[in-house]
Amino acid sequence: MTFDDAYDKLVSFRVRAFADKCKEIADDSSLDDVGFLEKVAIATEAEERVRHDRRVEKYNKAARFSNPMACVEDIIYLPNRTISKESVIRLANCEFIRNGHNVIVTSPTGAGKSYLVQALGNAACRHGHKVRYIRHADFCRELNVARKIDEHYDLMEEFEGSHLLILDDLFLEDSDMRNVTDLLEVITHRADAKASIIIASQLTPEQWHLRIDTKIIADALLDRLVHNSYTIVIDGPNMREYCSSLT
Repeated sequence: MTFDDAYDKLVSFRVRAFADKCKEIADDSSLDDVGFLEKVAIATEAEERVRHDRRVEKYNKAARFSNPMACVEDIIYLPNRTISKESVIRLANCEFIRNGHNVIVTSPTGAGKSYLVQALGNAACRHGHKVRYIRHADFCRELNVARKIDEHYDLMEEFEGSHLLILDDLFLEDSDMRNVTDLLEVITHRADAKASIIIASQLTPEQWHLRIDTKIIADALLDRLVHNSYTIVIDGPNMREYCSSLT
């Protein structure tokens, strides 16, 4: 069997990156003195990197981020901005997901909470976690539509099944009791399964009662979310205005 035949075989086995790296090694005279097993290891690492990048791209697309380019490496830390780089790096390691903890991020509009939670979601994808991102208003809207076409429970399972659920702009709009009940059911299921949630909101958890008519449900939501959560409160300049001024 010639090298070209072997290359075609490897491609047919769906290890193209491995095959390409083997070809590159064979053409690189500087690697002539490298041992056979080391060459195999180099080619294997190339295949592993490509597969990892492909998997991250797949998870990132499935998450449905509104800003798929958000990443923790691009977060801006200003002296007058109350966001800790150490805290962000620690959360980006995704230990909170492995331990089944939640994250609550609160800030005024424009302070960068949506970017932060999506950047953490991107980090989770890179660590091999399945993520689902959605704004709370869209969460309610999609469930209302699904209920009309008898797909409500299928959609609920989708929100309940990811390793990390990110709910952005929680209670930015008023929700009817049916939507609040749906939210409680999803959160309860995830709490029982020790599956993490990231919440972003302009309201602090103490203010969520203002958006929920029934105190019992409000207390149940707080109990399942807050007591097992890391909290980040962002204060500082409007980041949309700041970034716009840079460009």
